[in-house]
Amino acid sequence: MSRRSRSAEERRRLIADHVVEQGTATGAALARLTGVSLMTVHRDLDDLARQGVLRRFRGGASALPSTVFESSLDYRLGVNTAEKKAVARAAAALVEPGMSVMLDDSTTVLVMAGLLVDLAPLTVVTNARRVLDVFAGCEGIRLIALGGEYSRTHDSFLGMPCVEAVEALSVDLVAVSTSALDARTAYHQEQDVVLVKRAMLTSAATKVMLMDHTKLARTALHRVGPVGDLDHLVVDDGADAELLGKLRERTRVTVATVAS
Repeated sequence: MSRRSRSAEERRRLIADHVVEQGTATGAALARLTGVSLMTVHRDLDDLARQGVLRRFRGGASALPSTVFESSLDYRLGVNTAEKKAVARAAAALVEPGMSVMLDDSTTVLVMAGLLVDLAPLTVVTNARRVLDVFAGCEGIRLIALGGEYSRTHDSFLGMPCVEAVEALSVDLVAVSTSALDARTAYHQEQDVVLVKRAMLTSAATKVMLMDHTKLARTALHRVGPVGDLDHLVVDDGADAELLGKLRERTRVTVATVAS
């Protein structure tokens, strides 16, 4: 993608990722990186600072200890696709015909959803509009939509109405992903998202979390829950070996091989 055609959202993701990686960056350096004017970069930095993604200082920005930036669903679908496919395949192997399965609004779980269509009969519960699209009209799929307040960023339904709908159900397996995970805890930076994921994890007999390696050894503002509460953690083979060892002390970890 050329610099000119890069959207504002993609540009801000590039800026956020660069600052997180480097720890700090000047506006001039970010202008060179993105190919836009210094004035545009300063507007982007102001926006990211308002979201709590970065800390502004005169002439640039620095990373916060808990920096994680959640971009739009369309952007996330195009990031780390090979890793997501590998993790999704491994997680889908945990699902058997006849199960009731709850799926969250993450992009990795969306990939997993496409692999479950042929496992009918299934009961599928989700708050994600695109997961609904995957299963709509499929023979042998009982499909339950979780309502709530629509989020354009996530293309899903969130908020207390969604939490209350989740709490009324009990499913065999839930599959979720989140923005960050360290050796002890899973995190997300958005409160409404955290509340739904917590409720989903509580609602299931078997709790499965899907994470590509770029989300590991990171934190975010809100705690989703302890790693030890999970039944399965599925990651790709880019995960750090030392971290995997610590995670295996707390839960069952499956390492999915990424196709070359």
